[in-house]
Amino acid sequence: MDRLEFVWENISDTVRSSITEQTYATWFEPIRPVSITDFEITIEVPSKFYYEWIDSHYKNVILGAIKKETGNDVQLNFKIAGKNNGEQTNQKNQVKNILLSGKARDYDRGSKLSGRYVFNTFVEGPNNQFARAAALSVAKSPGQTSFNPLLIYGGVGLGKTHLMQAIGNQVLSKQINAKVKYTTSEKFTTDFVSAIKSNKTSEFSSRYRECDVLLLDDAQFLQKKEQTQEQFFHTFNELYQRGKQIVLTTDRHPSELYGLKDRLVSRFQSGLTVDIQKPNLETRIAILQSKAEQDSLDIPDEITEFIARNIKDNIRVMEGALVKLLAYSSLFHIPITLDLASKVLKETLGRDDIKVLNIEDIIRGVSGATNVSENKLISRGRTMEVAQARQIAMYLCRELVGTSLGDIGLHFGGRDHSTVIHACRNIEKKMAIDSTFNIKVQSVKSTMGA
Repeated sequence: MDRLEFVWENISDTVRSSITEQTYATWFEPIRPVSITDFEITIEVPSKFYYEWIDSHYKNVILGAIKKETGNDVQLNFKIAGKNNGEQTNQKNQVKNILLSGKARDYDRGSKLSGRYVFNTFVEGPNNQFARAAALSVAKSPGQTSFNPLLIYGGVGLGKTHLMQAIGNQVLSKQINAKVKYTTSEKFTTDFVSAIKSNKTSEFSSRYRECDVLLLDDAQFLQKKEQTQEQFFHTFNELYQRGKQIVLTTDRHPSELYGLKDRLVSRFQSGLTVDIQKPNLETRIAILQSKAEQDSLDIPDEITEFIARNIKDNIRVMEGALVKLLAYSSLFHIPITLDLASKVLKETLGRDDIKVLNIEDIIRGVSGATNVSENKLISRGRTMEVAQARQIAMYLCRELVGTSLGDIGLHFGGRDHSTVIHACRNIEKKMAIDSTFNIKVQSVKSTMGA
C-alpha cells in the first residue's frame, strides 16, 4: 500500500466513525484518492452533484479527519470522474477558488469566494438581464467604468450573491495579482468590533482598504450601527478615490434603507443601482435544468417544471428542493417521480397542499367549476359555453401539468398542438383585458389547489 492509499484509508476510517454507515456507503465509498502533498489532497467524486453535496454537508468532517491524520491544514481539491484532462481543469476551477500565487493568493483566502458562482452558471432571464450585463461590465474593467459603486438589490435567494461573487471570480481569473475582498456587512461589523477591542483598528482599516475590488454583501445590515457606518464610509471614500471597484448588495432599494446615514446612502447611489426581480416560470425551469446539467444528471422535464411551478420566490430554496430530491433518490435507490417530488416539496416548504395534477384532474376540476360535463369538454362541441370551458381547461393543463401541447390535444378529442396554442392565447388575451374573466379563471384554478 502506497502513502496515498495508506493516508486516505486512515482519513476514511476517521470519517466513518463520525457518520452513519448508510451515509458513508452512499457518499464516501465512491470517493477515490488522486494525489497528496504536504499542502493539498485531491479526491475524485462521481459527479458535480456529489461534490456539491459533500462540500455543503461533509467538507468540515473530511478536513477534520485530514488534520487528525496529517497534522496540517491542507487544501482539499475535488476532481470530477469521467472528464478528460482539459475538462478536469475547468471543472476544478469551478469547484474551488482559482489558485493564486504570492500575496494575492494569501489575500484572497480570506475572501471566501465560491468557485461555483461564475457567470457561466448564472442563468439569465428578463428578471436579471440588466443586472448581469452590469456585473459583467464591472468584472471586465473593475474601477474603470461609471458603474462604481455597483449596487445590486432584490429579495432573498434571487442571485445577488451569485452575481457579486462572479465578479470577483472573473477578476481573479484575468488578473492573477488582483486583491479581491468579499465579505458580508455582518462580518465587516464583527471584524471592526474585534479590532476596537484589541486595539488593532489600523490593521483592520488596511485589510479592507488595500483591495482592488471590495464586495460587500447584505449591506442593509449596516443599519443603526453608527460606528461601523462611519468606518465603512471612510473605507468607501478611500477605495473610490483610488479608483478601486466597490460592489454592494442589499435586499431593497437604498432609498428604503432606513437607519443608514444620508451620506452613506448617497454614496451607495452614486454609481449604478440595478435590481433583480423574481424569475418567471421559464427562467426558473432553466435554472433547474442548468443545475442538473452541471451535475451531469438527467432529470425529467416534468420534474423540473413541477418544482419551478411550486417554488416561485426563492431560487436558493428551489435549488435546495432539487438537491433534496436527488439525495432521496440516491440514498434510497428509488426513481425520481412526480410523487417523490411532491413528497420532497411538502417537506421542504412545510406545506401539505402540494399536489401532482394530471390532465384528467384538470378536466374534472373545470367540469365541476363550469357545469360543463367532462364528455362535452373533450368532444367536438362548439357552443360558446363549451368552447370557452374547453379552452380554460387546455390553458390550465399547460399551466399546471407541464405536459406537452400534443399530449394535451390528444386528451381533448385528438386535437393538434396548434389548437392548444390557439386556446391558450385566447384565454391569456381575455384574462388581460377582462378582470371579471380573469377572476373566473383564477377561481377555477384555486379549486384545484393550485
